Amino acid sequence: MKDFPKIMLASALGFIIANIILSLIAMIFFFGLMGSVASSFTSEKFVLEDNSVLNLRLNGPISERVAEEDPFTSLLASDVPTAMGLNDIVSAIRKAKSNDRIKGIYIDSRMMTASMATLAEIRTELQSFKESGKFIVAYADTYTQTGYYLASLADKVAINPQGSLDLHGLASMPLFFKDALDKLGIEMQIFRVGTYKSAVEPFTQNEMSDANREQITSYLNDAWRFLRDDIAASRSLTPAGVDSLANRMPLVQSTDFLLSSHLVDTLLYETEMKDYLRSLLSLDKEKEIPSATVANMKSVTTKTVKKTDNTIAILYAQGNIVSGTGSANIQDKYMVNQIEKLRKDKEIKAVVFRINSGGGSAYASEQIWKAITELKKEKPVVVSMGDMAASGGYYIACNADKIVAQPTTLTGSIGIFGMIPNFEGTTHKIGIHTDVVKTNEFSDFGNFTRPFNEQERLLMQNMIERGYDLFLTRCAEGRNLPKDSLALYAEGRVWTGSQAKEIGLVDELGGIEKAIEIAAGMASLGKSYVVFEYPKMRSKINTLLDRSKEDLAARTVKEYLGESYGLFMLIRDIREQDYIQARIPFELNIH
Repeated sequence: MKDFPKIMLASALGFIIANIILSLIAMIFFFGLMGSVASSFTSEKFVLEDNSVLNLRLNGPISERVAEEDPFTSLLASDVPTAMGLNDIVSAIRKAKSNDRIKGIYIDSRMMTASMATLAEIRTELQSFKESGKFIVAYADTYTQTGYYLASLADKVAINPQGSLDLHGLASMPLFFKDALDKLGIEMQIFRVGTYKSAVEPFTQNEMSDANREQITSYLNDAWRFLRDDIAASRSLTPAGVDSLANRMPLVQSTDFLLSSHLVDTLLYETEMKDYLRSLLSLDKEKEIPSATVANMKSVTTKTVKKTDNTIAILYAQGNIVSGTGSANIQDKYMVNQIEKLRKDKEIKAVVFRINSGGGSAYASEQIWKAITELKKEKPVVVSMGDMAASGGYYIACNADKIVAQPTTLTGSIGIFGMIPNFEGTTHKIGIHTDVVKTNEFSDFGNFTRPFNEQERLLMQNMIERGYDLFLTRCAEGRNLPKDSLALYAEGRVWTGSQAKEIGLVDELGGIEKAIEIAAGMASLGKSYVVFEYPKMRSKINTLLDRSKEDLAARTVKEYLGESYGLFMLIRDIREQDYIQARIPFELNIH
């Protein structure tokens, strides 16, 4: 016992010393982290050198636009591929085309993920760059199909002698959850209008309906024809020849096969490719290649652009359409507020409404439609469709003065549905029972622990049909088409942009630049106008301090999962969605 005080004292001192050491470590880490953050805010401005190349390193997901990455995310998740904004990529290529210091583009193709319309937008800019007389070369250890589609127009396409190239066509592989829901005792009660409105199918059956298979076959074949024909033209092949090569699965073939099939021009290791690039720039073999990345090009300006009386606004709407006031996804009150600001701004003479959405809440879509209708009364509104503008995405687009889409944009899907879960089977499985006392016949309407009765089903179906009729009316009036004629192309069917143009759902084929040109013409601006993007993107410091931003874990998952992130969020969407939905199938899963 006499040693007890000594032991207690030693333990206390040990605890204190340990805490001091941990505190010091924490302080060192914190100040080191803050130093890195500070340096990211005060980094020197990039200076473009003479005889440079634009290093178009394509790795990770590409979306419409991305906010400046906050320093904490880049430090704590440095191995996560950084998302790239389509607007930044397009801007970098255009600047490189007009800047005499840049002699060419080096496409460094990696494990990128992008949808077909996004690829078409980038490829159009690359083609315009090539026509300026500057060179484009491409290299990859492994070409994904999306990466190869862009690289195929290069003057020289090189691949590592031990590399691989994927070219397999397109396939859609939706997931079906019916059996899983049955095991959990969950019944999805469905109310819908539209033979092709297939968004509910994953929850009610285990395979595609005949109608859904028909529409998927149609838009996949049309999209593949567009991609295939572009590759064929760039590589001096026939479309049938590209199909034949795709059917031989180049991914598992040797690089000699890729060379003899004219899919690539040469086999080079990366060091050899850099030497070839030096030869194009007339540089000594040991000299470092002057280059600029997409991120670097943000600070390279040709002239100071200031807002004037001749301003065209690009208003971005990306994600699910939902009710709310926040900036994530397309929240109706937030978006209506943005539209109102553009309507009241006298310096803005026209608006390009850039939509990339598979839809969502029918109610929220109606609110945005109304705001666009009011905006249209005062200034031209031209819709530019991205990867998709379908269902609710088409709802908010249909009343614009003009609609522009890429040939591979997915659009249409004019139809709505309601999906309400019944957890009666689940509660019985786990031994939970419910009872009810009510004052009126429908006092417990929407009770998740029992199925709808026949009268409730009839009421729900009538509400869905009224919503569909309103949707159809909005589209018919917006497109100036007879309602009965438009109904033939509705029924929830999805169309590609090129198909939509043929049936009158779209006016022109092209990208966002085409939409801007049309808007300028409608506003009689000629060539004298400036373009500004809305909503304004947050700065690094605002991103860092904004408490509503995604946490690190969510962002990391999003970056890693890429196109599959939408499926990961499926359960949350089902839980949070409005009952009445105007949306494309939850997960197209096109590869």
